[in-house]
Amino acid sequence: MYHPYFRGKQFELIAIRETAELLAASEFVPIIEPVRETLSGLNRTLKAISDADGKAVVVVNPYHGDHAEDGENISSMLKESFLGNECITAGILLRDDMSLAAAVACYEKHKDHKPTFVHAGFTEPKALAEALGSGLGEIQHVFFEKHCGKLYRKHFKGSRRILLRDGFQRRRNADHPLIEEFSDLHVTFEEEDMDGFGDFLIVGDDYTEGGGPAYAVAIHLTFIDSGKDDVMYIYHFVSTTKDTPTDVAGKFGQALGKLIAKLDSGESKLLESGAIKELRDLHAKGHFPGLGHVKKLSMKHHIETLADFFT
Repeated sequence: MYHPYFRGKQFELIAIRETAELLAASEFVPIIEPVRETLSGLNRTLKAISDADGKAVVVVNPYHGDHAEDGENISSMLKESFLGNECITAGILLRDDMSLAAAVACYEKHKDHKPTFVHAGFTEPKALAEALGSGLGEIQHVFFEKHCGKLYRKHFKGSRRILLRDGFQRRRNADHPLIEEFSDLHVTFEEEDMDGFGDFLIVGDDYTEGGGPAYAVAIHLTFIDSGKDDVMYIYHFVSTTKDTPTDVAGKFGQALGKLIAKLDSGESKLLESGAIKELRDLHAKGHFPGLGHVKKLSMKHHIETLADFFT
């Protein structure tokens, strides 16, 4: 049903490992586009998912990161460690620079890993559907919404179809509003004639190799508002100090203080998730664990919130 899309940085992989059992129990299927040259963290993550009897899709031809020019190491890892393991399947990323012949060749190469096509700008949907022929219905298709309108998706009707929507509005941390709408796709995906939905969590689709100076620190947390047709919203708790790149720990403390005040008001509508409990502990201890760790907690909270909604 739910397919969160990760770009496979260190803390994203840790978030998956730490929620592997919850993902499996909720039948959530992460899609991972590996961006780091070393694959040891990815391998550990996939084993954690497999051990929990969960499922994951691994993109074998990433567009971003260290494997953008050659994904052969990813293919080799899948073959060596997960061939015959139905928990872990291959994902084929279809961008605007990929030809029909290349798409079909990649599918044939990874056929033993039950490939999922991830549509992200591909320009020949009708020809691909025709090339897949009678096997079309056995293949899962994931669509980046901004690249795939209804007419595009129509060519793959009859197969399992997942719609990915980016609910995160990218801007400078200092410019975030306190609250804004994130997505309603978790309640409307069936109206879109889809079998499931996905998003890019609290990170967004835009890929950056590393963050710049933290002039402002923001903690991004999602919640579902039962009083507004179960639409998902996102809070951006932003530090008060926004004009200097120094004292990141102090700015985290400011943002965290705003979050705790909102939680303690009893009006936040945030799920008291395991991630929220850890944020409360960090506040009580006055500890700053690093921005990567904070992002991990926000991702875990997002997964926990959706798992609670579908329980």
